[in-house]
Amino acid sequence: MRLFIFGLGFSGSAFAATMRDSATGIGGTVRDAGKAAALRGDGIAALPFDGTRQGEGVDDALRETTHLVISIAPGEGGDRVLRHYRDAILAAPSLQWIGYLSTVGVYGDHGGAWIDEDTPPRPRRGRSEERLAAEEAWAALADEKDVPLGTFRIAGIYGPGRNALVNLDKGKARRLVKPDQVFNRIHVADIAATLAAAAAAPATRIFNLADDEPAPPQDVVACAAGLMGVAPPPEIPFEEADLSPMARSFYGENKRVSNARIRTELGVDLRYPTYREGLAALWREGTWRG
Repeated sequence: MRLFIFGLGFSGSAFAATMRDSATGIGGTVRDAGKAAALRGDGIAALPFDGTRQGEGVDDALRETTHLVISIAPGEGGDRVLRHYRDAILAAPSLQWIGYLSTVGVYGDHGGAWIDEDTPPRPRRGRSEERLAAEEAWAALADEKDVPLGTFRIAGIYGPGRNALVNLDKGKARRLVKPDQVFNRIHVADIAATLAAAAAAPATRIFNLADDEPAPPQDVVACAAGLMGVAPPPEIPFEEADLSPMARSFYGENKRVSNARIRTELGVDLRYPTYREGLAALWREGTWRG
């Protein structure tokens, strides 16, 4: 397997690290030259791509790629990778599988009900609409190229350096309480493990990446406070909270996302089935700061 990842960010880098011992070559793109140098020191062929123009060396890497993962968000103008590399991907002679990282936001609001991959998307206007359009564009390319496409709709991501422990430490954690509100989340290590399982069994399929327990956000903050041995922030009724329009709209979606398909079809056994195991491990192992 020769793996190439558009977007060696939080999830993309975790996947690359997971595949280091099994892939014959790993490359990908970054926006920052300093990060590129660090990744090359770890044996990952990091190349520049800022989404506005083609990056040097990417075309050559695509000619050798067998497994391609896209972890770059689209914009108002559509998918940035397709805009600059659609023809190169269609011409890639060895390509066997594409993985596109999307979001559970494409499902929209379901009033707290359980949903799965068969639930029709109904995204709110804005970024989730752009994500669904990008999903459809990648599906069209995969069909034209005649290669399997895995579409991964991912819940709220946490892990080293990005979690409620960090927010508490920085004084940024709040316990906003909106009755019956839950959010879905998943540890970045479980994202990487699921992608590895899907890449090993290429298929055109949609997969939800979420843990076992959608939970109220205030419970996650309280759990982190307990691990740190500090008092949790006071609860704030949602109606009284001073929130940006974007943050407030985030609370406008309420659903419980099923992960049954990754278990039954990919054989994934989540390392962190709920936020409690995930936060406890981060605290115990001292990796919570990143």
